Order: sequence, then structure tokens, then C-alpha cells
Amino acid sequence: MSQGFLALILAAGKGTRFKSDKIKVLHPLLGKSMLRLMVDSILGLKPQNVYVVVGYQQDDVMEEFKSDEVSFVVQKEQLGTAHAVLAAKSVLKKDMNKDILIINGDLPLVRPETLKPLLALHRKERNSLTFLSAELENPKGFGRVIRSEGKIRVIEEKDALPSERKIKEVNTGVYLFKIKDLLSALPKVSNQNKKGEFYLTDVTGIMAREGKKIGFHKTMHTGEFVGVNSRLELAKAMDVLRERKIKNVTEKGVTVLDPRTTWIDLDVKIGADTVIYPSVIIEGHSVIGRGCWLYPFTHIRDSRLGNSVEILGSTLIVESLIEDEARVGPFSRLRPDSIVRKKAKVGNFVEMKSTEFGRQSKAMHLSYLGDTEIKENVNIGAGTIVCNYDGKKKHKTVIEEGAFVGSGTELIAPVKIGKKAYVGAGSTITKDVSPGALAVSRSKQVEKKNWSQRKRKK
Repeated sequence: MSQGFLALILAAGKGTRFKSDKIKVLHPLLGKSMLRLMVDSILGLKPQNVYVVVGYQQDDVMEEFKSDEVSFVVQKEQLGTAHAVLAAKSVLKKDMNKDILIINGDLPLVRPETLKPLLALHRKERNSLTFLSAELENPKGFGRVIRSEGKIRVIEEKDALPSERKIKEVNTGVYLFKIKDLLSALPKVSNQNKKGEFYLTDVTGIMAREGKKIGFHKTMHTGEFVGVNSRLELAKAMDVLRERKIKNVTEKGVTVLDPRTTWIDLDVKIGADTVIYPSVIIEGHSVIGRGCWLYPFTHIRDSRLGNSVEILGSTLIVESLIEDEARVGPFSRLRPDSIVRKKAKVGNFVEMKSTEFGRQSKAMHLSYLGDTEIKENVNIGAGTIVCNYDGKKKHKTVIEEGAFVGSGTELIAPVKIGKKAYVGAGSTITKDVSPGALAVSRSKQVEKKNWSQRKRKK
């Protein structure tokens, strides 16, 4: 191990039990694909190189990793786990004197600290193979660890005898091999089994018969070895990750009032003294500042909140920025590229899109603001609508500092409201308003006496 080790993640199979058009390892868990979680965990061990075996939807899998952090090996036909490792033979032959960590790509709960004892034991005992086992209360779906006459082998569940299926010690699908011994054993693996596949588990028996030194580390972290082979198992794995994430943020000073109903993606960052009420969802790469208050049914995705921000209930914020001491909600919607500046207030049933809302400005009720630049200390009256789309393209509206827009106003873009200008309630504004001016655009009120009586007679 002194020369470092390689890692090989097996991720070529479709995952038929998922009943999905998408390959299993690309299904997301708290904002990260299953395979991304696996790669991040393995990188935490600092291997010399990480290889991913791909096959089904290989282009989509490769697209997930555009950097140099992993390399890919193509398995043209999916004929079993041993066949998948053989697909990497050409790259493994370059490092015959090193060790290789091989792991299935559907173990997204495994942490680096759980794998480190395996690495240490393999190095200490100088084994040809060291694998990770676990004692599971319900071992269904896992290969069983068979011990007889002082030797160890692993048998797949489908090929196990009824007596062998009662064994609770399982193979987790994590192996550490000496590469030269692995490459020697792989050609001897047979596909004479019920599935007609070449199993990597058979290598344990081959090495045992050849007198190679085989060891195992029985992990106590059994909850991490949940093979995600169905949508229900995916949900269970997400629940484990969700609890981990909430534990992490609370240890950093965040108050989560009801962890059972709170969803925080893995890449989300939250400052100390922020309070999160029940039924809050924070997704993507969102960053929440210190001392914020997120009230029930808030949903935030890929957005940034400053310090001391209040988000009132039932508010949706997507790809937006909210600066310090601002308040948004309840029942507000911020669509992508919206900015709410410091100490601004956005109230109930206000929707914004591609809008910069100025410092200490207010839009408290029932308004739509799209493609709008709003300066400081502007008041947007209830029911104000920016008409930014002419059926072919979007147009911009500018409302300068200190302007007052009365209730029920329609601003027909492109239009500019000057500094400290006033727009009378119920106006439809189609032309620029000069700084300091009052603009009113209403039809003349007409009243017809006794009209309702005449109508009833008809």
C-alpha cells in the first residue's frame, strides 16, 4: 500500500428493478447522483487513480464527470461483475504491483471512514484479497460468506443452498486485491451458475484453493450497506442521508425544529443561528446565511440568502439572491435571476422573474415583476403588473429611486419611471414618466342614473 492504490467502481448495469429509462447509478439522492456519492466517498480515501466501469448509457454516465477526477473503462456487454473487472484489464496491467479497491456503484451510503479499516488490515496482513463483510439481520439480496475447513469463500444468494441462505454474514461488494493475483484468478472464473454470469465473488474461492492469503474486515456500520436496487430502497437510502445532513447542520449551530419533515440537500450550506421550521426544502447548491428564519413550506433551490433574512411560509425561491435583512413571503415566488436587495420586503402573492428589487423597496401584495430593475426605496402598490412580454420577446422596465407606483397599475414595457415619480392607482403606463412627475392614465368615470332598475324591468 505504500505505493498507493487504485479504485474501480462497477457502474455498467442498467438496474432493471428500478423500472426506469435512466440508468440506476444516475438517480439522485439529496442533489447528488448515486455514482457521484460513490466517487466522492472513494476520493476521500485519496487513491492514486479512480476508474469507473461503464456500459449501459455510458455517454450519460461520462457526462456526469467532466473533470480529470475519474477515468472510464467500457464494458461492452454486461456479463457479470468479474467480466466488468476484466474490462479494466489493460489499465490494471500497468500497475501490477499495486492494490485495487473494487466496489459496486450502488452503495451510496458508504463513507470513507468505514473503508479505512479495510485498507489498514489489507496492508498489515499483506493479503492477496481482503473483503468487507457485515452481519445483517436481513441478508436478503447479498452474497453469503461461507467458512469451511479454515477457508473463506463467497456464494451468490441465487446459487446458495437453503442452509447457506440462513447465514447472516454477507459480502458487501467491497474488495481490496493485489492486482497481480486478481488478474491471475479472473480468467478462471466460470459462468456456470443460475444467471449465467461471471461473478467476482467466485474469485474468493479460486484464491482460497490456490492458497492465496485471504482476509476480511467485518464492519459494524451495517446501515451503510443497503444495496439500492429499487425505488423503495432509494427512498430509504435518501432518508439516511437526510438524517446525516440534518445532524451535520445542527452541529454547526442551525436549529431544525422538525427533522422528520425537513429536506436539506448535501451541498447546501447554512450559517449558525438560522432557524428552520417544519416542512422546509432546501435544494441544490443553496447557501443560507446566519440568523435567518425559514418558515413552514418554504422551498429554496440553488439560491443564496444573506444574513438575518426572513422567508415567510409557502414561498418558492429558485436561482435567486436575497441580501441581508430582507423579507420575502408568504406565498411569494422568486423565479431565476431575481435579486432582492438589503432590507427590501416582498410580500404575499408577489412573483418576480429576472428582477433586481432595490434596497428598502417594498412590494407587499399581489404583484408580478418581470425583467424589471427597481432602485432603492420604491413602493410597488398592490396588484401592480409589469407587462414585459409582447408575444415575441421580453422588454425591460426601470423604476428609479424613491418612485411610488399606485395599486392596480399596469406598466407596459419597455418603460421607465423616473426618480421620485408617482403613478396613480389604476393607471396603464405606456410611456416614460419624468422624475418627480405624477402620471395618471384612467378613462373618464361615467355614471348612469337608475340603470339597475331599468335592467331588472327588462
